[in-house]
Amino acid sequence: MNPFFKEYFDRTSFLTCIALVVIGLASIYSATFDTNAAGRFDKQMLWACLGFVSLVVTMFIPLRVIQRSSFALYLVSLLGLGAVLAIGTREYGSQSWFGVGGVGGQPSEFVKITTILALASFLSRNDISMGSLKDVAKAFVILLFPISLIMMQPDLGTSLTFVAMFVPVLYWAGASNFLIVAVIAPALVALSAIIGTTTFLIVLAVVGGALYFFREDRFVSALMFGVNAMIGIFVQVAYEKLPLYQQKRIATFLDPNNDPLGAGYNVIQAKVAIGSGGFFGKGYLQGTQTQLNFIPKQWTDFIFCVPGEEFGFLGAAIVLGLFAILLVHGVRIGYTAKNRFGSTIAIGISALFAVHVFVNIGMSVGLMPVMGIPLPFLSYGGSSLCSYMIMVGLMMNVYSNRKEY
Repeated sequence: MNPFFKEYFDRTSFLTCIALVVIGLASIYSATFDTNAAGRFDKQMLWACLGFVSLVVTMFIPLRVIQRSSFALYLVSLLGLGAVLAIGTREYGSQSWFGVGGVGGQPSEFVKITTILALASFLSRNDISMGSLKDVAKAFVILLFPISLIMMQPDLGTSLTFVAMFVPVLYWAGASNFLIVAVIAPALVALSAIIGTTTFLIVLAVVGGALYFFREDRFVSALMFGVNAMIGIFVQVAYEKLPLYQQKRIATFLDPNNDPLGAGYNVIQAKVAIGSGGFFGKGYLQGTQTQLNFIPKQWTDFIFCVPGEEFGFLGAAIVLGLFAILLVHGVRIGYTAKNRFGSTIAIGISALFAVHVFVNIGMSVGLMPVMGIPLPFLSYGGSSLCSYMIMVGLMMNVYSNRKEY
């Protein structure tokens, strides 16, 4: 075997990525088969080819060049987010993409990459310490700019993926357990306050216990507990003052069964599709939920239903197994890479993939609210597919340079 392929070529990431892309193309073909959206398969094929070229190019760019260019790429991507707010195309209530004649792209998909690169570049500097509040605040600012611009589109789901990716990256960079709890707690408390008072009190008690257990300073721990309590109370008061129709929207977001014929329809039909697949499935192009279009535009956020229905538990397990291999391998790359910049990239990408997989499949089986988050490599979308394949290229790049400092 060629020494390059034996020592430096990351076969695991490459083959897993290709397998997921092939499953995604087959699923999109099935979901659009015999519909007026059949042309989307051809477009996705073209994007897959472009993504493959992007993956190969990214794999061979010197890692030091990527590190030196990270903040420039980050700034350019922020300009793209600003431009889409000014002249972008609005669809489904969100102005998040550039489009001409049915062809376009979403800048937010590529900002995920540049934000990871900017964070990795910043956190890998020798003069940065996670024990310094000033340095932690600077890392937050890097995250805050893209989140703010994406929230203006508005796109809550994508914004949440940035936050969820940030926590593992911060921990990998050396942040204390106390800081991680302090970052996660406000979001959990706010969400629990909307669900109900009992849930809020339970979550607040858990947060208080965690802050006490990981405390670095009693005063700071008490202050953080008080801040979280006030956040929960404020959210409850604000929620109760909302008009009834807005309260219903939030309640349906948290539990689709509150509106089974409206916002919750897709989730209910998705659960039926996956559940009806049995162990071996109904056969390719034979899924009734898929072929009869019970789930509108199933080729996007609910694409997991296709292998779940047509190939049953076995097909769903294969998809989940491939994602598990990719995620575990990504963490292993981050753990073994001697270069701090490359190591942080691998962890950031793995965390981002994990969030997308967990939330998207959770949506399909009714365990997570519908957030409009695509399933990596499977969901229809050119910019998302290309961005995921570029991320795999970055992981392969880190792997090939894992022994260099």
